[in-house]
Amino acid sequence: MKRILLLAGLFVSFTSIASVNDKTIETALKKYNMTAESIKPSPIVGLNTVVTANGVVYVTDDGKYLLEGPIYDISTKTPTNITNKSLMKKIDDLKDEMIVFKAPKEKYVVTVFTDITCGYCKKLHSSVNEMNDKGITVRYLAFPRQGLQHESAKQMASIWCNALPQKALTDAFKGESVAMIDNCKIDFSRHMQVGKLFGLTGTPAILLDDGQLISGYLSADALAKALDNK
Repeated sequence: MKRILLLAGLFVSFTSIASVNDKTIETALKKYNMTAESIKPSPIVGLNTVVTANGVVYVTDDGKYLLEGPIYDISTKTPTNITNKSLMKKIDDLKDEMIVFKAPKEKYVVTVFTDITCGYCKKLHSSVNEMNDKGITVRYLAFPRQGLQHESAKQMASIWCNALPQKALTDAFKGESVAMIDNCKIDFSRHMQVGKLFGLTGTPAILLDDGQLISGYLSADALAKALDNK
């Protein structure tokens, strides 16, 4: 019984300390018009991972020091960008706006930022069935490189709003005309904002489930190998 009470006391103590640290950090960030969406301890003692609307920063427990930039875990087989991993919830928040090509026997899930005017995006999509056969589910988000007001962005919106978006996207990459849909409410600015948080500057860009971003085209074999080696 004493042990249970001791553990309960320690839990309350740690929770109180965390709460105090969070308030200290939130107060420090407010001075710079920054709002924390979440605050969690980082793998580095005394440093906290703070997710904001503009990305991830790291703040010390006392709120005095702020670090910006990626932190890598080099204890793994390949270096893991733990900063990008902290942003994966923002990807999950967009899951209802993805065009998904699901693998029948799913082993991996990747998220691809794409643009129908991008030649290498077309080449990547031509391998999507092969990727599915290798157990890779491919989820698409839009990243219209020429801007949200460009005709290609409007065409992509019609693809996303199509009753059969997978077919519409495949047809568009084959060069077939896009059936335009009026009053499509999809907001690609959210896709683009999240992509930029991960450092995306062009398409295609392949985001792995641990937050690693692979810029450019990969064949189905190369992608499967990269995933198997994680």
